[in-house]
Formats: sequence, C-alpha cells, structure tokens
Amino acid sequence: MKKFRVGVIGVGMGRNHVTGFNEHPAAEVVAVCDMDEARLTEIADLNNVPGRYTSSREMLRKENLDIVGIATPNKFHKPLAVEAFRAGCHVLCEKPMAMNAREARVMITAAEKAGKRLMINFSYRFTEQGIALKRQVDNGILGDVYFARTVWHRRRGMPGFGGWFGRKNLAGGGPLIDLGVHRLDLALWLMGYPEPVWVTGSTYNHLATAIAKKAGKKFDVEDLAVGMVTFANGATLEIEASWAANIAEKELMETRLLGTKGGLVHRNVNETYQFEAEIFVERDGAPFDMKLHPPLPKCHKAYYSFVESLLGKTPPAATGEEGLIVMELLDAIYKSAEAGRPIKIK
Repeated sequence: MKKFRVGVIGVGMGRNHVTGFNEHPAAEVVAVCDMDEARLTEIADLNNVPGRYTSSREMLRKENLDIVGIATPNKFHKPLAVEAFRAGCHVLCEKPMAMNAREARVMITAAEKAGKRLMINFSYRFTEQGIALKRQVDNGILGDVYFARTVWHRRRGMPGFGGWFGRKNLAGGGPLIDLGVHRLDLALWLMGYPEPVWVTGSTYNHLATAIAKKAGKKFDVEDLAVGMVTFANGATLEIEASWAANIAEKELMETRLLGTKGGLVHRNVNETYQFEAEIFVERDGAPFDMKLHPPLPKCHKAYYSFVESLLGKTPPAATGEEGLIVMELLDAIYKSAEAGRPIKIK
C-alpha cells in the first residue's frame, strides 16, 4: 500500500505529530526539521525517521512530501504553510492558525491555489468526551443553544517562561491565543460555528509581568484575557483564559453550553488533563443529569483524522475556514481591549 510521505517542522511540540501520523497505516513520517540539532536527532532516532533537516526549504525540496505538519512558534506558521503548499503538500498546522486573521487568509488562499487541504490542530475536538458531546448536540438534545462560557485558567502556568510564548512578536499574544484558542474552538464547534457579529474584550498583565521583571525574563503579552461574542442568531459566548490568576485550582478548564432543552459541560478533573462530560435535561417535569462513563469509544487524534479525510473516509475537520473564524475573534478581543470599545465582525 502506498503511504503518504509526511514531514514535520518543529519537533518540540511536533513530536506528537511524528507519533500521531505514524499511527495511521497509510502515512509515514519520512523527514523532520528543527533548528535544535540535538532535539532533532533525539526525535528522529526515537522514531526511526531517516530524513533530518535544519532547513525546511531543503526538506521540502528533497523529500517529495505529501503532508507537512507545522509545530513551530506562531510567527512561522504562515510562511511555512505557504512554502509547503507551493511544494505541493497538504498541511496540518498547530493552533493558533497564525499570528492574526490577515495571515490566516493568506494561508487559505495558498491552499486553494495549490489545490491542497489545510487543517488546524484544535485537539479538544479529537477526544472521546468532545466527540460524544458533539453527537448529542447534533441530535438536538440541547435544543437551540443561546449561551456558552468557555474557560482555561491557570494559577501560575506560563509556558516556557522567558521564551517565545511570552513575546508578542513571536506568539501574537498570551494565554488567549495559546490556551483560549482551544476552548474557543471547542465551544464554537459544539455550537455549530454560528456567525459572530460583535466582540468585546479586556486583557490584563498584573501578575506575570511583575514575575517576569523580578526573574529578569522577557514578557510583553497579557496574563489574562476575557471576551464576549454575540452571534447573528442571538446567542452569546463568554471566553476567559489566563496563565496567572489568583484562583484555587492549578489548572481549570470548563466549557458550558445552555440550550432551550438542555445544557452540557466539558471540564477537566482534579486540575489534570483528564476530562469528564455531563448533560443536563428535564424529563416529565423533573431534572435529569447524564454523565459520560468509561469505557469510551476509541477516537483518533487530529493527525489520524487528517489522513482519513485525505483518503476520503471522513469529511474534513477543523478546516482553515474555521481556523480563520477563530483568528478573527481573537483579533477582535485584542482590538477591543486596546480600543476600549466593542468591535464589529465584518
């Protein structure tokens, strides 16, 4: 069986791309690229990857790839994706899609021009709990969804403190674009991606900036952001994300939807990366709660799903067009916070 030839750019977070693509029988990671030669060698050796490059351009020129996974700092998502499309590759890009919506549109145009597919790794869709909830929502158990709240807070959790995550010129923003992007997509996906109209946002940096200054680290993004989105169908979505907040929990993730017939929650358990899902309805005048229990049907991660879609076995998921909507909302929250007023989408 002919396999898709896969290359991965950035093998820090991209090590998950390597193992994820290799899980599919129709895909094989044949090349990896990273500027850190020690990390490059470690991941290539661990996964028996023959092609090893410190230049993405050289990898694309030599390897005749079908798929490229991009897992670099956000600043490089757009140029690397465009480069991969020009080389005739499909692209799976880490979230956030780009630094801003303008760059996201360039990526979509490049994919269309090349006749190739673009997918964004919104990983919380590709979980047992997320899929189970989506099936229930699509079957109408909530009725019409009119309100949602989606949250990812950390008490103190600045990734790679002092590195690129805390620098606006490399990341585009702080926890909103890093953590909030995940919970935002999850809520929008469960809601059916309604059309956004107005956005209001606020950002703060009271805690992390002081911590960074004391530690002599570079940090020029927010440590907490909040936003509210109103949609053309009348629904409202609230989003909150922080790397530093004075809360009880080390890690708090929760997405709630309220509908005319029921509500749901997707949340982490005991401050960990384990999750649970519940649905709340009324039956014959009495409240009933339904909780998802293991064993859960096995699901595959985004990498496997991407290959399945290229084979025509499943519809495309987490598309560039959906990634663009997320970027437009993130841009609007930041713009609203800076301007001190609501922002109209389109």
